[in-house]
Amino acid sequence: MNAQAERLISADSHIYLSDEHIKGYLSREVKTAWDQARATFSADEEKLRDGQRPLQMEDFVDLEAARDPGYFDPAARLKAMDRDQVEAEVLFSEVGGAKLARPELMGSHWQAGLRGFNDAMADFAAHDTKRLLCAYQLPLYDIGFAIEEVDRLLALDARAVQIPSFPTEFGLPPLSDRYYDPLWARLQEAGVAIMNHLDYRRFHWDTFRHDPTPQKGIFTAVIATGIQESICHWILGATLERFPKLRVVLVEPGLGWLPWFLGLLDQRMHDHYEFPGVKLLPSEYFRRQMAATFMDEPEGLAACYKAFGPDCLMWSTDFPHPATCWPNSQRQVQDQFAAAGIPEQDRRRIVCGNAAAAFNL
Repeated sequence: MNAQAERLISADSHIYLSDEHIKGYLSREVKTAWDQARATFSADEEKLRDGQRPLQMEDFVDLEAARDPGYFDPAARLKAMDRDQVEAEVLFSEVGGAKLARPELMGSHWQAGLRGFNDAMADFAAHDTKRLLCAYQLPLYDIGFAIEEVDRLLALDARAVQIPSFPTEFGLPPLSDRYYDPLWARLQEAGVAIMNHLDYRRFHWDTFRHDPTPQKGIFTAVIATGIQESICHWILGATLERFPKLRVVLVEPGLGWLPWFLGLLDQRMHDHYEFPGVKLLPSEYFRRQMAATFMDEPEGLAACYKAFGPDCLMWSTDFPHPATCWPNSQRQVQDQFAAAGIPEQDRRRIVCGNAAAAFNL
């Protein structure tokens, strides 16, 4: 980075590791189970799409970023980041390892499949673990195994983990259930941030099937607010009260609706609703322990800054998705924060300081 560049850390960027690449970290038996899981998962999604083809990034725009080798290769990724003058990125895999490495899809090989997937991520990060911060995926089927995986990944310099946003989709308890408490306790103790990425649910496929717009703009628009359920389980289910130092980052939620929604939850505390164990207002838990990532959303940024202050916000590039600002992140930051009216000191916290603290940089 040159002396004039702003220090930037992206809390949400993406890499693509193919099934063939991931299978390089699996034994022969586990490779076969992975292929079977992929076939079953893909057939299920095809049925849910009712024959309509899946969305591709080319449906939105011919993205320069999606063609950049940094999407696939760690050495090239560092060059892409240098071109964008971004110091570090939290990286999410396009392949959902925890969605394939499930007991009902991989049988007794699911744990080995998940470890191999995380090993592939770790090898990507190993090129520079201070700049390439992988969000390693944790399954929730076996909390003892999840804790073992946390400990194993800590030895590989892990800074963040990604969990399934809606475990009830897989027949598991909701995020507020005490079943997960030993895992939250270990992550709190280790100071590892939980990345709660937006995701679709099975019922969203009904919206997909009936969406008449070319890029499924209705389908993609409604997914973000689904993270409301996660917020409620973290806060109203008293999880953040039980674990006051646990850090949860909401990834790609959109910002504009958050002040309204947290205000609504605050009002619930005074409207005859009971939330056992919840001692603070929901907005206070949000300020204390949660954060939200964003790309280019000056109005939502201004609204969240006014409602919550600077410490709950983390800028991101979303490389290489359609919303990405790569390779013009420095200009985008200057323009967006000027439009949002955020002072320089707080801008620095939002574009790098909060992420540096959350991910122990």
